[in-house]
Amino acid sequence: MVVATQQAIEIAVDAMSVDEARAELARLAPLLAKANTAYHTDDAPVISDAEFDALKRRNAAIEARFPELKRDDSPTEQIGAAPAEGFGKITHAVRMLSLGNVFTDDDLYDFVRGVRKFLSLDEDAPLLFTAEPKIDGLSLSLRYENGALVQAATRGDGGVGENVTANARMIADIPHSLTGAPDVLEVRGEVYMSHADFAALNAGQEARGGKSFANPRNAAAGSLRQLDAQITRARPLKFFAYAWGEISAPLAKTQMGAIDRLDALGFPTNPLTKVCETADAMLAHYASIAEMRPELGYDIDGVVYKVDDLALQARLGFRSTTPRWGIAHKFPAELAWTRLEGIDIQVGRTGALSPVARLDPVTVGGVVVSNATLHNEDYIAGLDAKGGEIRGGKDIRIGDLVQVYRAGDVIPKIADVDLSKRPKSAKPYVFPSTCPECGSEAIREEGDAVRRCTGGIICPAQAVEKLKHFVSRKAFDIDGLGAKQVEQFYEDGWIKTPADIFTLEARYGQGMQQLKNREGWGDKSAKKLFDAIESKRKISLGRFLFSLGIRHVGEQVSNLIARRYGSWAALETAMVGAAGCAGPDWEALLNIDGVGEVMARSLVMAFAQPQERKSIEALAAHLTIEDAEQPKTDGSPVAGKTVVFTGTLEKMSRAEAKAQAERLGAKVSGSVSAKTDLLVAGPGAGSKAKKAVELGIETLDEDGWLDLIAGL
Repeated sequence: MVVATQQAIEIAVDAMSVDEARAELARLAPLLAKANTAYHTDDAPVISDAEFDALKRRNAAIEARFPELKRDDSPTEQIGAAPAEGFGKITHAVRMLSLGNVFTDDDLYDFVRGVRKFLSLDEDAPLLFTAEPKIDGLSLSLRYENGALVQAATRGDGGVGENVTANARMIADIPHSLTGAPDVLEVRGEVYMSHADFAALNAGQEARGGKSFANPRNAAAGSLRQLDAQITRARPLKFFAYAWGEISAPLAKTQMGAIDRLDALGFPTNPLTKVCETADAMLAHYASIAEMRPELGYDIDGVVYKVDDLALQARLGFRSTTPRWGIAHKFPAELAWTRLEGIDIQVGRTGALSPVARLDPVTVGGVVVSNATLHNEDYIAGLDAKGGEIRGGKDIRIGDLVQVYRAGDVIPKIADVDLSKRPKSAKPYVFPSTCPECGSEAIREEGDAVRRCTGGIICPAQAVEKLKHFVSRKAFDIDGLGAKQVEQFYEDGWIKTPADIFTLEARYGQGMQQLKNREGWGDKSAKKLFDAIESKRKISLGRFLFSLGIRHVGEQVSNLIARRYGSWAALETAMVGAAGCAGPDWEALLNIDGVGEVMARSLVMAFAQPQERKSIEALAAHLTIEDAEQPKTDGSPVAGKTVVFTGTLEKMSRAEAKAQAERLGAKVSGSVSAKTDLLVAGPGAGSKAKKAVELGIETLDEDGWLDLIAGL
């Protein structure tokens, strides 16, 4: 496994804007999909289990805070990965779902309370659970018909797995026939490799000049998923049974009874499985298994708890990807002490100033760590987001001996500080109030834990993302100038500011360095780009304001502000007049319906920064900024109403439909709520249409919308 010791610092979920959340979900979806494929299909993980868990929890936390941003390819809806090519496919008669995770004692208490609440059980009503080690191996389903093993399949994506029947027959722990079993029985469990067998396998591989395996789980998965079953025969694989899929007759009335029945049928079951009467007993067994972990001789990464009564399991049922009756309690990662050598400030693509601890390198959980996140200035001071104490209120200073952990987190964090080892010369850390990249003021908005650079377009750390936003579909929408081209032109020094786009032809249309001579370009493509840029020299005021990428100033509010001021000259004069966030111009800005103080402050600050204002003025000099079209409210059936568009519109673009609605005095929203007056739904409308029905909101199709506004 390749592990990067230098990692970008992530924005805390509770500090994210909508745009930042959308961008982060777009980053996480392919990252988690790739990790799933690497783990389940390729048997070559690219990140650790703890890192994967942390990324998935981060994705879930963002979706919980911004449910309207949940993607169709959301990782929270995925199980495993698609079967690999080269194996036949088997559709599971009963889906092989994964378990949810808990990481703390409080999480477990919440799980138990949730089970009781779902079943309407009082706190003193008896409720038993089984607790068993969570084997770190490869999930396998074995199907027996009339006592004979007829097929074996990996988990795959939960619905379809790989046919590894021939390979499974080579594992000594797996019976080929059963006596006294139900006519149809799918036994599910984990294929694994012991530490001793793993060491012997790798020694043999190295002696033969072959590839060694990174860990026992990879070795077990790679050995089972061989196209040549004879290779599997030569590998020392083992199997633990712990569950079942399709079954023609019950094995028992309880989880523990069913495990005992599987044991009686000849399947190896884990001897550490135990019935527990309370959450405290579950935690005690968890602690006992954790203590035994180094001596077990095989890898486990936690403890699995399941409701023991199978009738109650049936009542509890399943969520989309996990059962309600079971949970996995993951073990924490290792801790290590090291010296804090310095604190560096990274400026993110949104202007967030993120402090990073520079550490004397130390190994934590098999990974060399040289950096750790410090989140924000409050975290350094020993405070949480609500002003309460963390680490007992101990602050962090350069020179401190600090405890580092990676428990469930992609980025290492500091757990504690040893004040007895603090150098006498160590001074409280003073967080910078200016951006280290561009020198612009760095401010904290009220209620925000993150300090951000106000430099905007002129800040090098933000420049590429600002330029990408500038050319995006809802901004200037320049055909042929997308994210890839922006990155390359910026890297080569051809485009540093938005104004540079409109001088590109003058600088690189002819002479020694010409666009047409670049790799991937030619006469036609270069001319096409220059023509596309030329066609965008005329732009509406609202679109222009949105293109600047000013924090909190989105597409909708840009149009609101544009309609309020009417012209670029009037808007620019008003923003200059509102400098200092006081006076008549400031009050007038705040009086615009839909503009709050945080948004207004961000807008005024952009014009107050000399360098950023200079950049905006340089851009405006190349453009014709059209006055804003005023809403036609007379006779409009949607004036003052909130409209939501969803699904596929076939006769116009979504942007055109939104512009129509706003022109007629409507407020366009991206999500359905009790404040929504009208939903316009095209094919594939999905959850928004369903929610509109639940709330009794009027819904029209595209033709109905066109009929409603006809002639206006």
